[in-house]
Amino acid sequence: MAKAKRKSNDNAGFWDRPQLMNLIADLLYFAAALGLGYAATLAVARLPFFPLRAVTVAGPLQEVTPTQVEYAARTAVAGNFFTVNLEAVQSAFEKLPWVRKAEVRRRWPDGLELDIEEHVAAARWKHAEGAEARLVNRQGEVFAAASSAELPLFVGPEGMAPLILARYQELQPLLAPIGRQPQSLALSPREAWQLRLDDGVLLDLGRDQAKSRVSERLQRFTAAYRQAAERLKVRADVIDLRYPNGFAMRVARAGEGKK
Repeated sequence: MAKAKRKSNDNAGFWDRPQLMNLIADLLYFAAALGLGYAATLAVARLPFFPLRAVTVAGPLQEVTPTQVEYAARTAVAGNFFTVNLEAVQSAFEKLPWVRKAEVRRRWPDGLELDIEEHVAAARWKHAEGAEARLVNRQGEVFAAASSAELPLFVGPEGMAPLILARYQELQPLLAPIGRQPQSLALSPREAWQLRLDDGVLLDLGRDQAKSRVSERLQRFTAAYRQAAERLKVRADVIDLRYPNGFAMRVARAGEGKK
């Protein structure tokens, strides 16, 4: 009799298993709740309650135009005050040419507040292989934008803009004794430097060496250049600073006047 009773329990039907029925019921309730929540979210997003009416930019902008702000807002802002996707709005504004970083937050009851950090151009950038010119900001980051400002030109391999900016900032004050400014600074793939001055003279600086850094050779040159130029009474168009204890001057071609 015991064996027969055990067999009967093993063959019990679904409706005779209350624990299994309760588990399945809980799962169905959970799935239904998720579906209702999703549907409610979609419904709230479509309701005309808490509409967004304004996007406010905190602080003045120098390069980003109101038209660009309006365009980004129209393409990215969707939903109401509670459902708007702040990450999508932030991403849309950070795609604008002069925007370095953007932060977006809700402003009760019907607006968004936008903080924009603009790029500040420090130089123009050109890849050594001839890619289209771009700009370098003060952090050494290359970005695509147009500018009519007078800026020095950086030329070098991709990814080297931060190094070139740091070297530019190191060399620029060393030119004060001769009253010149850097017009361009180029770094070759072999890590050799060339500096063109605002009067057109090209300084061939070469590479950093253990006993003679580029900055030391330039400082030595600026200390002696005026005296050397007065003695020679000629204008050089290329000056080779790769020597450890001096420099060589190539005389300008006929017809080139001093600036």
